[in-house]
Amino acid sequence: MPSFPCYLLFLSLLLPFSLSQSVTLGSSIQQLTQDADACPALSDGTGSSCPVNCFRPDPVCGTNGVTYWCGCPEAACAGVQVAKKGFCEVTGGGSGPVSGQALLLVHIVWLFVLGFAVLFGFL
Repeated sequence: MPSFPCYLLFLSLLLPFSLSQSVTLGSSIQQLTQDADACPALSDGTGSSCPVNCFRPDPVCGTNGVTYWCGCPEAACAGVQVAKKGFCEVTGGGSGPVSGQALLLVHIVWLFVLGFAVLFGFL
């Protein structure tokens, strides 16, 4: 029967190896899905039934960075190839000193403060 320190050493060596294998496998699968066109049959830009009526969201991200909520047919109607299935990543607000999201947050907080002030009779 192996002693406890040997067993612990074995597990501590096995765990990082197994995690590194799963990370490598996940990144290779992600690379394969990024290389292939997500909607090859519809990416030629010739939408046959525009405008698209959809009943459930099936978001895809176009190569222009816009999320198309009705999926591949909506992107094809817009004449955009699909970069990936799912939402587009939200990027930063640019190179300015204050991003647009931070400014939006300040406005939301200000409106809450103003609303509470009016509600409780301070203004």
